[in-house]
Amino acid sequence: MVQASKAAQMTSIASKLPQGLSCYRETPAFTRDTVPAALLGAHNTKAGVWGLLRVLSGRVQYHLDDGTDESVVVAAGETVVIEPQVPHHVELLDDDSSFHVAFHRAAASP
Repeated sequence: MVQASKAAQMTSIASKLPQGLSCYRETPAFTRDTVPAALLGAHNTKAGVWGLLRVLSGRVQYHLDDGTDESVVVAAGETVVIEPQVPHHVELLDDDSSFHVAFHRAAASP
């Protein structure tokens, strides 16, 4: 289960994607040595693009940079949803932290 940081009782940060999305691309696994600097600073996805950040080992803190000051610590085996166009950044908390992101968008109509 994703834990809210600070003293927050509840967080609006989801751990499961909405229905009707399909994965179209995944990043490689990132570690402290390989994480792009851009992911450590505020950035966002394009309109209609959702991300699912999955922590593979250690812990990663996911921060919203949208003025809410919300963040969650995500442990190995857990996920966090990256909503379209919402500014955010990540922080690798442990020496062995690793994660990857799967990008999703609305499934194409048949």
